[in-house]
Formats: sequence, C-alpha cells, structure tokens
Amino acid sequence: MTNVHAHEIHKFGSQADRWWDPTGEFKTLHQVNPLRLQYIEKNAPLAGKKAVDVGCGGGILSEGLARQGADTLGIDLAAELLDVADLHGLESGVKVSYRKISAESLAAEMPGAFDVVTCMEMLEHVPNPESVVRACANLAKPGGMVFFSTLNKTLKAYLLAVVAAEYLLRMIPKGTHDYDTFIRPSQLEGWARHAGLELVSMAGIGYNPLTQGFFLGDDVGINYLAAFRKPEA
Repeated sequence: MTNVHAHEIHKFGSQADRWWDPTGEFKTLHQVNPLRLQYIEKNAPLAGKKAVDVGCGGGILSEGLARQGADTLGIDLAAELLDVADLHGLESGVKVSYRKISAESLAAEMPGAFDVVTCMEMLEHVPNPESVVRACANLAKPGGMVFFSTLNKTLKAYLLAVVAAEYLLRMIPKGTHDYDTFIRPSQLEGWARHAGLELVSMAGIGYNPLTQGFFLGDDVGINYLAAFRKPEA
C-alpha cells in the first residue's frame, strides 16, 4: 500500500456521505457514468463477464457494470467510500462485492482473473500511476479488456477541468484535481504497452455548457477514455 497519497484517501473519504447525491458535489460522476458504460459496452459487452472496478469510490460505476450483467468487484482504499457503496447496494438491490485493497495487491492475489478491468479518474490521484496500469494489466485475463479514464495534460484541460469546473462553475469540489498529475495519452499508451496491453481506441468526454450535458467525441484534449486489450496467450 505504498502507492497511495494519504491526503487523497482522506479528501474523498471525508465526502463519502455525499457521493450518491445526483445534484450534489459529485453530480458530474453521475452525469458521465452513462457515457463510460456506453464506451465500455461498445468495446466489451458486459453480460456474463467478470469485472473489477479499480478505485471504485462509492460504487457509481461498479453498480452500472453490475446492472449490465457483469459479476462485479469494486476495490478502493477509502473505507468510508466502501461503506457507502455497500449501503447503497443494499438500498438499490444491485449486487456488487467490495474490498479494501490496492490494485497491486489484488493483482498479486488474483492475476488474470477478470474479463473487464476499469480504472476511472484514479491514475491522477496516485504517486505512481504506471504501477496501477501494470496492476490492471495483470488483473486482466488473456483476451480481456482494460479501460482507463483520466485528464490530458493540456492548457485546455487546466482551464476547463480546474479553473472552470472547480472555481467558476463549481461542478466539482475545489482541490479535486492537480494539473501536475494530469496524464498525456502518449504517456498512458506507453505505460500500457510496457505492461503488455494493446490500444484499441480512445475517446474524449466533452461538455456542452448550453445543455449542461456531457458527450463522447474525438477530442481527447481534456478528459479522455482509453480501451486496451490484453493479447491472448
């Protein structure tokens, strides 16, 4: 558990009670979740698959994966968020298993165990994101799919994801992002390739201020999704 920022765990864990409020501080997570699921489903149909959601937080994506028919495990290191995820699962009736464990530790325990591995908006919050990419690759079965989402290291991303989203529009809590930790697509692809993964596709997540809605597109200059495949043995 060395690949963790204690202050990040505390920051998100302290806001656990507001995680499932669709109109609260984390409403953007609720708004982009259907897009993430759409992108995942397009590249890896989920019904009957075994999935793990790395850095699952309070379980928004985890429950979405389960609703699509995947046998889902969510992992995180913030106990408060996992408690909220468990409680919401009881209320929603969506069955997801949750564990407090790092990606690296789970990969050592269950290598090659999952058809689908997701890691959304987590890489920019750990000291060594390449280690998480490698762990996600190790968690995937041969032929399995690994999905990441993160923020591109561009001026546009800083202006829109930090200045606008956190301070002007207050779409997300202040201090959520640190521009120094943003990751260029070429960096992510390089880490994934070194971990034995092959890039399948990338897509950008855009925001329309007029409709106040998110959409998938070709512009990866701000927030982007990436799908990788682990080659068959």
